[in-house]
Amino acid sequence: MSLADIWTPVSLTLSLATINTLVLLVLGTPIAWWLARSRSRYRELVGALVAMPLVLPPTVLGFYLLIALGPNGPGGWIAALWGGRTLAFSFTGLVIGSFFYSLPFMVQPLRNGFAAIGEEPLEAAATLGASGWQRFWRIALPLARPGFITGAVMTFAHTVGEFGVVLMIGGNIPGQTKVIAIALYDHVERLQWQEAHVIALGMVIFAFVVIAVTLSIDRRVNVPMP
Repeated sequence: MSLADIWTPVSLTLSLATINTLVLLVLGTPIAWWLARSRSRYRELVGALVAMPLVLPPTVLGFYLLIALGPNGPGGWIAALWGGRTLAFSFTGLVIGSFFYSLPFMVQPLRNGFAAIGEEPLEAAATLGASGWQRFWRIALPLARPGFITGAVMTFAHTVGEFGVVLMIGGNIPGQTKVIAIALYDHVERLQWQEAHVIALGMVIFAFVVIAVTLSIDRRVNVPMP
């Protein structure tokens, strides 16, 4: 087994996880803020839609994403703008699929972080003349920092471990869509046990580190004030 056989899917996976985490930080923040602060009657309906990937089988989500990204779906229309035919079986398709599949792992910690702020700090800032944007940037974001850290860690880790969705919409194209979970499946299917052990052990260690970091953050956040 050459180093390239492991490093190529690892590199692709890290790129996918990094991009997906950054995209979700940007797009998930306003969703979480609205869910935490809005009094709309549709708030819980939107919250349920955001949380659906937690209980929806990955193959079901992957199937509908495959249709949406395919030649006859919105993805095909978008790809046609630069002469393409489909967004499925591409790295761009993986990013889109990962966004939807990991959405609750970013939004829920952020929503909890914003909700934990309470009304008092924001009302106090308002009485001092702070605008809505100032209250958000200078009060809400710093106080919700633990939620951002937890959301980023969980989103990154979840993206690294994705299998069903990425297999459905990305397939197994080396250097393009063959992420680490697909590489592990590929080695097992070929009865290449040594290679499978190396990848699986690496993912076990990674999962342990993620859980340890998340628990550490949670412990620090919930330490009682003296």
